Amino acid sequence: MHVEQQQQKVNKAKKVDKKQRRCLAIIKSDCEVIPSEDPTTYLAILNVGLSNGLTEECLLQAAAGTGGKVTEVVMLPGKSYCFLVCDTLEDAQAIYQGMHNVSNIGQQGAVAYLSYVMGLPALARKNDWNRPLPSGLLVLPDFVSEEEELMLLRSISEDGRASEGSLKHRNVKHFGFEFLYGVNNVDPAKPLEQSIPSACDILWPRLESSASKWDWSTPDQLTVNEYEPGHGIPPHVDTHSAFLDPILSLSLQSDVVMDFRRGEELVQVRLPRRSLLIMSGESRYDWTHGIRPKHIDVVPSASGGLTTQARGKRTSLTFRRLRRGPCSCSYPTLCDTRQTKAPEELSLTLAAQAVSLEQRNVHEVYDKIAVHFSETRHSPWPQVADFLNSFHPQSVVLDVGCGNGKYLGCNPQLLAIGCDRAQGLLAVGRQKGQNVFRCDCLSVPVRSASIDGCISIAVIHHLATGERRLAALREMARLLRPGGRALVYVWAKDQRKNDKKSAYLRQNKAVNKERTTEQEQRQKQQQQQLEQQVPNDTPLPVHTNRTEFQQQDVLVPWKTKDEQKTTFLRYYHVFEEQELENLVSQLPEVRIVRSYYDQGNHCVIFEKKDK
Repeated sequence: MHVEQQQQKVNKAKKVDKKQRRCLAIIKSDCEVIPSEDPTTYLAILNVGLSNGLTEECLLQAAAGTGGKVTEVVMLPGKSYCFLVCDTLEDAQAIYQGMHNVSNIGQQGAVAYLSYVMGLPALARKNDWNRPLPSGLLVLPDFVSEEEELMLLRSISEDGRASEGSLKHRNVKHFGFEFLYGVNNVDPAKPLEQSIPSACDILWPRLESSASKWDWSTPDQLTVNEYEPGHGIPPHVDTHSAFLDPILSLSLQSDVVMDFRRGEELVQVRLPRRSLLIMSGESRYDWTHGIRPKHIDVVPSASGGLTTQARGKRTSLTFRRLRRGPCSCSYPTLCDTRQTKAPEELSLTLAAQAVSLEQRNVHEVYDKIAVHFSETRHSPWPQVADFLNSFHPQSVVLDVGCGNGKYLGCNPQLLAIGCDRAQGLLAVGRQKGQNVFRCDCLSVPVRSASIDGCISIAVIHHLATGERRLAALREMARLLRPGGRALVYVWAKDQRKNDKKSAYLRQNKAVNKERTTEQEQRQKQQQQQLEQQVPNDTPLPVHTNRTEFQQQDVLVPWKTKDEQKTTFLRYYHVFEEQELENLVSQLPEVRIVRSYYDQGNHCVIFEKKDK
């Protein structure tokens, strides 16, 4: 019996050692930390960190139970490991012996695995919370008392109205004017019967010293949002032409972390319960703000490190004052008046310039970048391949906008044909021996009802008006036999889903890297040079590559890798959620089989109805 127990201990030790080595390998590849066989004052907690709910307080409590003294805790955002710095070698040994394969810590009560390391990783020295706030941004803690918080919540709930519907699973209520989320604006001609509750009047005298610098002293519009844990809002800017400066937001019931972004810059701001957020000037006009959909936020700890904080139900009161005219700010990047003018005017301009814009910023560009573009397009996307593999052998499938033909050989049992406008890309397909021909996606020279399947991957977002995008879909429907199916992919405006970045955003290697003033100045100069390429009569912004889209109609840079490193601007209309489905639903001859989001793209499969 004694021998069996000894063997069990040996097997258990081997199992623990194996888990320890596996975790160490992950950390070494992630941050190049060097493990040590001998005791050091640095300890790595290998399998628990901020990403799986470990708090700094919980970790310190576990370490204190061993009798060892900790001088620093290093927890990294998004990582399932962390580090301890101990006072002496004896402290480190006490903590190692008392916690390794002994302590149950973290949200799930995981058994901790520890290792001595030679030092802290380089990325541990960076703390995003030390970055200065955007200019014009203020957070006023304890702006209302707990009693006033209850009074404000009661006044909102007792106004006799239920919530005005759910927006992405959160309840919304408007006062003064309704904020129209579809167009991110208000209709000044349609005031609501319900004005801002009088209970809010206690707020304005507290702002008198600051209000003299603003465009208004009291608001005339209030939006109330209720957020359950896990809810968020995508990065956005309150429409310049809709509201004056500033925007005020009162956080009630729970803390939350809000992200402010400008290009590649990210600043995280903690909004404590009962605090007032004031966004004015640059922070209101030139930065987007959003809340990631999470249940737990990473926040600064009392010791100067990082810890976690569970979210509770939060109610936000956002106060605004309507603007009665165009915006005259000096921040053109996100300004709908300066950059895209009014939506109606932009639509008219794009309609008038559609053919020339597509010729200049789509067709000519792809002809010039064909070789370089083809080199970056080689692997079929899995869900497109699955669609092509769903057809019977010998089915006829047409790829509208086939580019270099990477999908034409995806299923060799199909009769696959491709068409495109770019001669350079078609030449690549011909060299492969593929069946390709040149045409416009709005007029495909193929007999009606002769195709079993059709794909159009990243094509119709290059068409400059809704009417032209609908015409391209109608042309695909015309080609299909009854029962035939088509798959369409378009770029999504929102490049995040469930707080996960698309492949497009993940390729931004500059995010979260410290940049010098000289580098930032150089990037601004490059952006200005690109904007100078845009004709004066084309009111389109130049998008900053690998960042969130701020407008739907944009010019996206493509830089060649030759010696000249020429940058070309491609026109894109990036799609809002449900926009593609709404277009397809206007075709009476088809039905939508499936719609989904795939790596920054909105996707629809539709089927031709039997007559």
